[in-house]
Amino acid sequence: MLTGSCHCGQAHWTLEGDPGSITACNCTLCRRYAALWAYDYEGERIALVGPTSTYTRPGKADPALEIHFCPSCANILCWRGLRLEEDGRRRMAVNLRLAPPEAVEHLPIDRFDGLDTFDDLPSDGRCVRDLWF
Repeated sequence: MLTGSCHCGQAHWTLEGDPGSITACNCTLCRRYAALWAYDYEGERIALVGPTSTYTRPGKADPALEIHFCPSCANILCWRGLRLEEDGRRRMAVNLRLAPPEAVEHLPIDRFDGLDTFDDLPSDGRCVRDLWF
């Protein structure tokens, strides 16, 4: 299990099982947060614990995401989809930058062009450790 916590320790997330590769996105929001995302679904492998405040990111038609952050230290914990998937589940992603570096340093990074094309970008073979160390 992976755990990530905000700077002050009042809020944290857990992710059960293998997070797989993680995503670095360059959209207008993610590039400002410098987050690295690991995905699953609400109420399944991801749990969010402690107080959070939210920012709702506007979508083209309806709001698409809400960003959860600590109301005390403002660290970004996760995002939660506001639209249900076809199977009725709700997507979530946790910010792996809040996890201990040694727990996630080996994870490969997928790059996603959320700014222009909304496509996955070619892999460059980098892992989290290549960004942090």
